[in-house]
Amino acid sequence: MRIDFWYEFASTYSYPAAMRIEMLARDQGVALRWRPFLLGPIFAEQGWRNSPFNIFPAKGRNMWRDMERLCARQKLPFHRPDPFPQNSLAAARVALALADDERPAFSRAVFNAAFGLALPIAERATLVTILQDQGFSPSHVLERSSTEEVKNKLKRENDEARRLGIYGAPTCITEDGEMFWGNDRLEAALDWATGIR
Repeated sequence: MRIDFWYEFASTYSYPAAMRIEMLARDQGVALRWRPFLLGPIFAEQGWRNSPFNIFPAKGRNMWRDMERLCARQKLPFHRPDPFPQNSLAAARVALALADDERPAFSRAVFNAAFGLALPIAERATLVTILQDQGFSPSHVLERSSTEEVKNKLKRENDEARRLGIYGAPTCITEDGEMFWGNDRLEAALDWATGIR
């Protein structure tokens, strides 16, 4: 049993989801495949040049309050990043430059930097610190992340997200193709994957 966990480093609700999905999946015996992608191009195709939380102020205000409540409940640090959304291109490329089993811990560290500490994840210095803390050679990983191979890998991931009809993050896709969107749908996705209806 496997779920593809699609997430975007600039996505608010991807943060609490990324911090809890692995434990939930382990408890139910479901394997996870961590799949970072970019929402910006998908939003642009819908005519949005910004996050819907910025386009619709009432929605944005409610989302930030909701994030405060969610993070307090999960005992996660939370600081609103400025600017929002952050540019997540470099972080997504670094995540894809890592091995599959290295990606989850790095991804959680990026989310903590972005939403727990409000650090600029688009800046090289932030990524260097995260990689160092994770025991990687930052220069080696960052060099690999800027290769055409990794750039094309991210493009293919975005193309696959479009093909699947993904329109937001986080999104879970089960092996039989069921889509579950949102942090509040993780349990439903895992139940579906294990045959609980």
